[in-house]
Amino acid sequence: MNLPNSLTLVRMFLVPLLVVVLLTEFEGRRIFGVAKELVGAAIFLLASMTDWLDGYLARRRRQVTWLGQMLDPIADKLLTSAAFVSLVQLGLAPAWMVALIIGREFGVTALRSLAYTKGLSMPASSLGKFKMASQVVAILLLILGWGPLPWLAPIGYAALWVVLLTAVVSAVDYYRRFQRLVSARVADVSVARARRAG
Repeated sequence: MNLPNSLTLVRMFLVPLLVVVLLTEFEGRRIFGVAKELVGAAIFLLASMTDWLDGYLARRRRQVTWLGQMLDPIADKLLTSAAFVSLVQLGLAPAWMVALIIGREFGVTALRSLAYTKGLSMPASSLGKFKMASQVVAILLLILGWGPLPWLAPIGYAALWVVLLTAVVSAVDYYRRFQRLVSARVADVSVARARRAG
């Protein structure tokens, strides 16, 4: 188990801790004297930073592995989905928006998995990366706006709309890329067959 993959596992282990911190009723809404919203935001930020760090280290150390490529998007989706569901439970995010965002995550994951079974590679697009960054910003703003910094809540809600729009646009982009890759593969197979027949 190399360091980038270990960081991915750390991100996955932080998910239940985040949910416990956000959804547990602590006395005075404080954990060891610190507002639980700040603790939750710190856990989420730490987990989000491991997403950037594991990718950076994997490329820098040339430790990109099949396991890492499979675990990384799963860890990302576990983290953001758990955070969004917690925000719905707390009444900080509309359930319909979160349902669409999470539905998009599963849809794109299924599409990329299908492409993988066909021997096709669909790396994260720039839109997908922007979507992930906007999710991190929106979630942090909504958590912090829940308690210590209430003026951040409206900004967080606006950021949530950015997440939703980006999620829809990037989903359409992934679907088009998938269609192009499949069409190119079919064309290559047809050409190969024609050459063999000739």
